Amino acid sequence: MNLLINAIVYWNTLYLEPTFAELNREGIATPADVIKHITPLGWQHISLTGDYIWTPTDSPELRPLRRETSMLAA
Repeated sequence: MNLLINAIVYWNTLYLEPTFAELNREGIATPADVIKHITPLGWQHISLTGDYIWTPTDSPELRPLRRETSMLAA
């Protein structure tokens, strides 16, 4: 279980800075006093059951950010 938690924290941490940079480019301010309270422990976006397909890439770049759609916008 510790390995799984560590992998999730690593993955989330890897994407935190690019996410804040993207928000800033879109004009959504991310104050440092808010950022320091964000934890990389979230796992709602990770499926913990089922089959997984791992597609290796030769590119060292991060994957594109996904946008969650709100139920209220539907």
